[in-house]
Amino acid sequence: MMMPMILLMLLYFTSYHYPQILFFILLVFYYYIINIIIIMLLLYYIIIIIMSLFMKKSITIFKTNSMLKMMYNSLINLPSPINISYLWNFGSLLGLCLMIQIITGLFLSMHYTPNTNLAFNSIIHIMHDVNYGWIMRYIHMNGASMYFICMYIHIGRGIYYHSFNLINVWIIGIIIYIISMATAFLGYVLPWGQMSFWGATVITNLISAIPYLGNMIVEWVWGGYSVENPTLNRFYSLHFILPLIIMLMVMIHLMYLHNTGSNNPLGTNSNLYKIPFNFYFTIKDSLGFIILMLIFTLIVFFNPNLLNDPENFIEANPMVTPIHIQPEWYFLFAYAILRSIPNKLGGVIGLLMSIIMLMFLPMMNFMYKFQSNSFYPINQTMFWIFISTFILLTWIGAKPIEYPYYFLGKMLSMMYFMYFFMNPMLSFMFNKILFK
Repeated sequence: MMMPMILLMLLYFTSYHYPQILFFILLVFYYYIINIIIIMLLLYYIIIIIMSLFMKKSITIFKTNSMLKMMYNSLINLPSPINISYLWNFGSLLGLCLMIQIITGLFLSMHYTPNTNLAFNSIIHIMHDVNYGWIMRYIHMNGASMYFICMYIHIGRGIYYHSFNLINVWIIGIIIYIISMATAFLGYVLPWGQMSFWGATVITNLISAIPYLGNMIVEWVWGGYSVENPTLNRFYSLHFILPLIIMLMVMIHLMYLHNTGSNNPLGTNSNLYKIPFNFYFTIKDSLGFIILMLIFTLIVFFNPNLLNDPENFIEANPMVTPIHIQPEWYFLFAYAILRSIPNKLGGVIGLLMSIIMLMFLPMMNFMYKFQSNSFYPINQTMFWIFISTFILLTWIGAKPIEYPYYFLGKMLSMMYFMYFFMNPMLSFMFNKILFK
């Protein structure tokens, strides 16, 4: 325990006066981190060996008890394609992040007060007075970002390797993504800082773009004529309930996945290339867990406010509007599309379609002869252009509405939507050339 403290003290005293020593200290620090990883892996392998010895004796128990048999077939003896890569780890990492969020959220809810006069002070109370409250909040706050990083990689892998061929699995997965976005938005409002309040005001006001009924629905959501105490209470209740719905949807998602079998880089589905999930894939997943927890720990302990908006350290004030209002980073791509369309209703439709378009991918399946981008060189290039567009839209969403960001936002929004039409068409043309 003393080693990292000594290294941090040396780093602090030498970084300014002796920059030549800084590089050496960083090397020693990273060496220490690598040693921790190696020790954790060794401990894990010892646990695996003990488990394997135990399971040889208890295998009959798993097969006779109906509940244990279902768990055994779903988690241990599940046939899985042997050629799936580490990109398939992000599904299990999402499950880990979800459990972390639910557990830490439960502890935070014990001390949070959903009242506009007390919410901000209750956050200060959690951070300063509650035992380990600060770490619970930092884990929960940064856990949302880790969750969406895993989510976007998981969806990106599904698009690249055509996981949307498994229609039920894909549709339920996108529904989980949409509910997760709603949950994250509701949670962002709860601290009742400046960005929380004005973010809630701006985003909920988008509903008013609905013809005839918009204003009535907005007032119903608010529980009044502005974002006030009833709004905060409703958002708190929904933020607590929606993760339970996500858990239910995840169970249905896994049920369909286990019925159809997992996709793989080649897009084939043959039992000849499948092996039991345990122990090969449990070890691969565990390595992903260790790396994720290492990155997560470094962020929580060394830079917990890395992704937090400075405006949210100020208590909500309806009389003072921040100069630049923006949502959390995982909404910025959709926010950039919203801002790039001058018409309010058109912007809201663009925002919704940027997410809902993912649900229409299975409808284009008839244009693909091969069930993976691995066999379409042009589509591979298109995919990476799409990823670059997504990242640039995220960057532009955090910028002010001025030239050149406004112009770039329009161009990138067009490129974003063009991918969903151009990609199947290019595959169809490639098939015609290849199989003529």
